Amino acid sequence: MHEAMKSSMGALVLMALVPFAATAQKVAPVAVTLKTAQGQDAGTILMKQTKDGVKVKATLMNLPPGEHGIHVHQKAVCDAPDFKSSGPHFNPDGKQHGSKNPAGPHAGDMPVNLTIAADGTGKAEFVATGISLLPDAPNSIVANGGTSIIIHEKADDMMTDPSGNSGARIACGVVPTGMGSMKM
Repeated sequence: MHEAMKSSMGALVLMALVPFAATAQKVAPVAVTLKTAQGQDAGTILMKQTKDGVKVKATLMNLPPGEHGIHVHQKAVCDAPDFKSSGPHFNPDGKQHGSKNPAGPHAGDMPVNLTIAADGTGKAEFVATGISLLPDAPNSIVANGGTSIIIHEKADDMMTDPSGNSGARIACGVVPTGMGSMKM
């Protein structure tokens, strides 16, 4: 085979592998530490990128019993006591709130409400399909300065814009923009 032809074939093989490498990109899981408005530890959210979205594992404490909405918010800021510094829901596509809303959902809308027991603790595991931990993804929650996770005082109705009638923000945690190494 002619040398120029070998070189061209090698370049074609390399070019064919580049898209595969981009789609196979892996990132380390991240951990978000939540705090209440009073500064108490409210638990941890562990997140891991999967092919289906971001796997979320919540271990919660010091929260009022009942159902609570959980959302990713636009800014990586958690100023107590109201956590309004975190901004609105993470919504890079300009949609309306809620999985039951025909014009929704926001990327930061989570598919579940959190259930907190009478002792103030709770656990949940789910996959969030609207977000990504890949820094170059259009729905990345770690790019452009990062985001935060908010737990609300009431359940999310998954429909009403802008926040599902989920009430005040009762716990907040900043999503780290530097990828750590956590086990899920």
